[in-house]
Amino acid sequence: MDDTVEVYLLNQLDDYRGYCIDIKGYKSKAKVNKGLQAHTCYSYQGEVAVDQGFDALKLTKNQFFLPAFDVCMEAVSIAAIAKIQLSNCRNGKFQEFELDEKGRIRLVSNLKLCLTVSQGQSKKGGGGSPVHLMRNLSLELCNDTLNFFQAWGVRK
Repeated sequence: MDDTVEVYLLNQLDDYRGYCIDIKGYKSKAKVNKGLQAHTCYSYQGEVAVDQGFDALKLTKNQFFLPAFDVCMEAVSIAAIAKIQLSNCRNGKFQEFELDEKGRIRLVSNLKLCLTVSQGQSKKGGGGSPVHLMRNLSLELCNDTLNFFQAWGVRK
């Protein structure tokens, strides 16, 4: 049973294919040490990509686990503007994130912080037709005025 899902930004912003949480690099060659970004969702190609595939069951337990790479999403700190990285899963305070009823991904150890897509210009990626787009991710203060950049969904 394939229980991987993609986590996507509800607002498509400037890409009709939408943005998903993605490991930097290309699919199975993604570079765990380079961290996460918001990237054009690959699901338009017919399936969830390995570098965007999260374990659905672990999401319900506040863990954003990427099984193909055996790593978890982790905040660098519990302060605003914290970067997001990947590391071995430890169930520590920097790795617990909840997907709340508003679709926000909040750091459990500081519920005022939400996973946020950068508001600046998208960067063009190296592939796709049209070319895939990328944006940075960070933890920012949760704010209803940032809803376009902080509201997420999960799909197969």
